[in-house]
Amino acid sequence: MTPGSLPLALYRGDSSSWRFVLWADAGKTIPADLAGVVAKAEIRDKYAGANITPLVCAIEMPNVILVSMDAAASARLPAKGVWDLQLTYPEGAVATVLAGAVTVTADVTDSAPIVRTLVPVRAA
Repeated sequence: MTPGSLPLALYRGDSSSWRFVLWADAGKTIPADLAGVVAKAEIRDKYAGANITPLVCAIEMPNVILVSMDAAASARLPAKGVWDLQLTYPEGAVATVLAGAVTVTADVTDSAPIVRTLVPVRAA
């Protein structure tokens, strides 16, 4: 199954939270069964990248996944990246339900100044 596409546009240093409701049918009348499911989500600078920001995930029965990121984690995000939300079922099956690109806008308040060092130029 191909995951649904959800690009994230974030603001560096801000807290974020999402609420995802999963359904077992296209008509959204049968809640997905999340009993015993473990949800995991990460933002990385690139696919298989070493810059990893884990997101906090919680299951709200019967079919809701709550995902959040605090301000401190957001402050460490790369300018661009990727993310996904992966579910592991009790029998061991793994399914990625959402994925997408991540773009991060630099903050103004509480941002660190850019320090530039001037190098003197000597006349020849």
